[in-house]
Amino acid sequence: MTNALGAARKTPALCICMAFLAVAAIFAAPVEAETPGGVSTTAPEAENPTAPPGKAILVNGRAVPPADAPPAVKKVIAAANKIRSKPYIYGGGHGRWWDAGYDCSGAVSFALHGGSLIDTPMPSGSLAGWGEAGKGRWITVYANGGHAYAVIAGLRWDTAGTTNGTGPRWHKSLKAQASGPFTTRHPTGY
Repeated sequence: MTNALGAARKTPALCICMAFLAVAAIFAAPVEAETPGGVSTTAPEAENPTAPPGKAILVNGRAVPPADAPPAVKKVIAAANKIRSKPYIYGGGHGRWWDAGYDCSGAVSFALHGGSLIDTPMPSGSLAGWGEAGKGRWITVYANGGHAYAVIAGLRWDTAGTTNGTGPRWHKSLKAQASGPFTTRHPTGY
């Protein structure tokens, strides 16, 4: 090290190079600003959650699809996420796709439309006869003449049974909060 410093004093180019490296080392070190109280002001790294195969997860009320979900299922989840904080409005989502709020079947219809699985909004009674009978692998719609909800990649998409306000929301519990027998339907292939 002594020889390098001696050489640096004799060679201006080497001196400049050593100074540059010293400055670069200072700027390369991570620096965190602190606010009063010792709390760091650096933003945490962006969350990039991944869901386990076959099952979506909830992150701050938003569904994150599993990596192995088919593209249409991912689009259904993305569409539902767009309206997940809208209020409940009776008849909402039936006159137009983008609405101020949604009722149960309007919310299910909006999600299904996002995956190109339906072309027009459907009331709950019509959803009771839509698609194929039985539970689906990725999407199951539960419907009767008075209510509709869906289970999409393991999460319930419903306007009932929430403590976060009324309207379309994701739920971890798959149990219906509305009463009555439901028919189970699913889109072909899902």
